[in-house]
Amino acid sequence: MTAPSHTARAHSFNAAAAQYAANRPSYPPALFDAIEDLAGRPLTGARVVDVGAGTGIATALLQARGADVLAVEPGDGMAAEFRRSHPGIPIVRGNGNTLPLTDHSADLLTYAQAWHWTDPSRAIPEAVRVLRPGGALALWWNTEALDVPWIADAARRVERHLGLNLAKEKLDVNAHVADPADRLDFTRREVRWSRRVTIDAHLANLGSHSAFLVQSEESSAAFLAEEREHLLRAFPDGMFEEVYDVILLLART
Repeated sequence: MTAPSHTARAHSFNAAAAQYAANRPSYPPALFDAIEDLAGRPLTGARVVDVGAGTGIATALLQARGADVLAVEPGDGMAAEFRRSHPGIPIVRGNGNTLPLTDHSADLLTYAQAWHWTDPSRAIPEAVRVLRPGGALALWWNTEALDVPWIADAARRVERHLGLNLAKEKLDVNAHVADPADRLDFTRREVRWSRRVTIDAHLANLGSHSAFLVQSEESSAAFLAEEREHLLRAFPDGMFEEVYDVILLLART
């Protein structure tokens, strides 16, 4: 079978925007502390453009830190969910390869779980164009803490089902992969955090990832039902801690 294209995976979220908004993990305050530290300025009062904003999970947190935020999102379904959840935050349609923004108009560009949907050869020059002198580009991803035994076991089951190497994908979150031409000087930080969830929320989060969304409903449903049985054996009360390492890459212009 032909593997789903990068574009198909990128577009898959639009049909699952409500599931995404309800079940995807958020981000810890320490992440935004690290952004301020590396950017050399507070978020309060900063002009921030959150690109690939999705349903607004990161966008709302940036606004709560006092930033003047504009969201940029290419997908119909994700943008509609964003407007429903965050009617007070402006959002425009666009993507990181061709930002619908004027030159030197932002203090900070952010990509939460979104940079891998761009073409860095286009998105890096666009970021440099849009950022003000001394501005910053911040990219981050929630990645699973694979040193936690139950998470490692679950990841291996997902790998077998999807034919992915999740450990390699985590290692690929680095400056050279983000910017193959090494145009910018990225600094890396990691922030560990956790959230307590139900099995239902965990499985809904898992099912909201593009690798599952592009599968047939029957295949995904069968795997998630089997995964529920695995997790119930380990956590009979149906509750547990999901542990994440947020990987942050930030470069100043």
